[in-house]
Formats: sequence, structure tokens, C-alpha cells
Amino acid sequence: MHSTGRSTGFRCKMMQNRDKQAIIKIMKAIDNEPADECLIKDALAGDDGAFVQLVRRYKRKVFALAARFSRDADELEDICQDIFIKVYENLGKFRNEAPFEHWLARISTRTCYDALRKRKKENILVAWESIHYEIADCSSGEAEAVQQARELLERGLVRLQPAERLVITLLELEEKSVREIAGMTGWSEANVKVRAFRARQKLRRLLEREHER
Repeated sequence: MHSTGRSTGFRCKMMQNRDKQAIIKIMKAIDNEPADECLIKDALAGDDGAFVQLVRRYKRKVFALAARFSRDADELEDICQDIFIKVYENLGKFRNEAPFEHWLARISTRTCYDALRKRKKENILVAWESIHYEIADCSSGEAEAVQQARELLERGLVRLQPAERLVITLLELEEKSVREIAGMTGWSEANVKVRAFRARQKLRRLLEREHER
């Protein structure tokens, strides 16, 4: 009995040591990753592999933001390609006065804004069949209620002007601060607050009308 207990304890200790070693290995790998500034410098010197590393590093964040404004997978892919093309073309303008991620966020936000304005001009509404939501851990009744609420919100959002939808999405869905939105859009903080107030009022009226139908 004692021998079995010691054997089990030894195996647990060995597993813990392996887990600890794996974590240390991961941390070392992260520490060894080149900084953004180094990758930018190399990319500007003609190293395309350095730019590919930047894309891989931030692709997930860019896609997550762009997905808020895309109608389908094809449009999402187009917007993200536009974002990284602009980053590549303007990389020499990055002055390192703020983190690269903030500079990338500004380009991403403005590209999404341009996509919204282009769509508004084309007068195309979102196809509901192309919007997919993951609803986990809900009963069928709860899932249906959540789905209806989300569709109601989306119906309101698509009726907003591009700037209104942008500020509401960043503020309420992306949970960005007024200061962050100002930095991402180039608007003043006062302008962001005014746009947000007006957009909320308009969205509330739209949702009330939808609810009454």
C-alpha cells in the first residue's frame, strides 16, 4: 500500500515538473521573439519574412475587429487584406511614438469605417443568413431569445450612419474607452462623446420601433 502511494506521488511530481518545464520553455520562446520595432526595421530593409511575422502576430486581433463590420467571410477577408496592404505601404511612416499595435488599430478602424461608408453608398443591407453567432450553454428557449435580441440589435446597427455604427461598435461591443476611440479614429474625445450620444439615441429609437412591430 505504501509503495503504491509513493509511486503515485512520484508520477504526479514528474507530471508537475514536465508541466513546469513546458511553461518555462514557452516563456523563453516568447522572450526570444523579436520586438515589433526590430521586425519593422527589418521589413523596411526588405525582409518580407519580418513583415509576415508582424501579420501573424496581429492577424487574430485585426480579424476580430473587422468581423464586427463584415457581412460575410469574403468581405472579412477583403477588409483584412486592405488593412495589411495599407500597413505595408505606410510602414515607413510609423514613427514609434506609440506602440505599433495602436498604430495598427488606427489603420484597422479607418479601413473598417471606409468599408461601412462604401457599403452605405451601395445601399446594401446585411444578409441575415451570412451572420453566425455562437450561443453556448443555453437552453433552446434562451438561445432563441438571445438570437432574437442580437438580430434586433443588428437590424438597428445596419440602419445607422457609418460613423454612428463605428462609434457604437467600438464603445459598446469592443468596450473601448472614449480616449482609445479618439486615438483609433482621429476624432477628438469631445467629438467621440457627441457621436456616441447621438448614435445611442438614434439606435434606441430604431430598436423601439422594431420592438413595436
